[in-house]
Amino acid sequence: MAILRNDRMLNGGFDLGIFEQAIKAYAHGQAPVVELKGPGFNLLGDHFHPILVLVAPFYRLFPGSDTLLVVQSALLALACYPLTRWAHRAVGPVAALVVGCGVGASWGIVSAAAKDFHEIAFAVPLLAFSSVALGQRRWWAGALWAAPLLLVKEDLGLTLSAVGAYIAWQALRDRRSAESPAKDKANSRLWLGISVILLGAAGTALEILVLLPAMNPSGGFAYWGQIPGDTASSSGSGNVLSLALGVFWPPMKYLLLLMLAAPVAFFGVRSPLLLLCVPTLGWRFVAGNEHYWQPGFHYSAILMPVLFAGFVDVLSRRKDLLPGVRRRRALAFSAAFTAVTAAVYPLHDLVLPSAWRTPEHVTAARQVLDRIPDGATVASSNRLAPMLTSRTTVSLVCYGTGPDPTAPTGLPANPPQWVVADRTDPTVKVPCPVAQTERMLHLYREHGYVQVTEQDSITLLRRP
Repeated sequence: MAILRNDRMLNGGFDLGIFEQAIKAYAHGQAPVVELKGPGFNLLGDHFHPILVLVAPFYRLFPGSDTLLVVQSALLALACYPLTRWAHRAVGPVAALVVGCGVGASWGIVSAAAKDFHEIAFAVPLLAFSSVALGQRRWWAGALWAAPLLLVKEDLGLTLSAVGAYIAWQALRDRRSAESPAKDKANSRLWLGISVILLGAAGTALEILVLLPAMNPSGGFAYWGQIPGDTASSSGSGNVLSLALGVFWPPMKYLLLLMLAAPVAFFGVRSPLLLLCVPTLGWRFVAGNEHYWQPGFHYSAILMPVLFAGFVDVLSRRKDLLPGVRRRRALAFSAAFTAVTAAVYPLHDLVLPSAWRTPEHVTAARQVLDRIPDGATVASSNRLAPMLTSRTTVSLVCYGTGPDPTAPTGLPANPPQWVVADRTDPTVKVPCPVAQTERMLHLYREHGYVQVTEQDSITLLRRP
């Protein structure tokens, strides 16, 4: 499905092209400099995800954006294995079938797999293995599976801390009810939990306060501004009030919670394993970016394995909650919800005839882009960028020169050899507003760029 969507030009420079430029650089032993984010922009100054270097060998063998999409789908599919195996052993084959299909076809996983590429694909199987280990009371395994989250993204250190908090909480419960020899084991688990909490918190602090600012061109963490009330003129009490109100508003957040609870028949949320979801939901609800609250993006993918691990945990441990008939009804509801959302979310594309046909506009785009030689420097529209990233150096057509490349005062400091713009590109606001793209095309023409061709609203200019 991801390959079909990519062939129909439904991905963009933001984010597929960005990650391909970074992984392409890793594959050639270079720093992940990403021109699509700005001139000389090191992507490790945007988010901290050195784990992406693991994709580099595959990209070196099979260069192209499709490689990233295949790797992402494989990672997301891997999460099904530990959860299905645990469900089969702990509950039975019917539950294993429901859980395995529920994870793989869940709206959070499918939304992530269908569009672009994101580093959180690595976090999904890590959390699946970690959650299963914690549910089976294999504490060290749970901690070790979660530890690499520090290399996936800066906020996932807080999820690692949540893993430590779960281990510590279970150790305290065991210590209260245990005899003397067992208390020693509980004490060692308590220290394990505390150590994991500190490791996760320290890792996130180090990445956000030191590593990311050190590699970001602006010298700071790029996402502080998404916290409501985070301005120099805001008072401390105003910030606290803004954050508190932001957690509960707008109502879209309640829809997200409903969509998270429904796949596990609302019973999975009774498991204490859901503690692992708190950090991710916390920063998403506090942030001012409305995309974080909506169910249709990739941000919920890392929650799906934890939710289904909680479902298996309740099915296996809490027979008082789900005896006999109620258990079968819960499994039936989970399966039905998965089937309905699979028809609504991008999986439905597979049964549409249009998904298997190449639109005329895409054919025209390929013909235009074939005019650009390999190794050239290109300023491109967002949707055209992934079609060029593997063989050229691509930046965005709306970028120019000045203190802020997205608000240019002229042509880029190193003008590209080619400029290609698609006036039908649907990403009209971010990253390239229509007016900004038109302004830059006018500037390129004023500086002598010659129009080579124009097909189906796609314009190709060449530097003389």
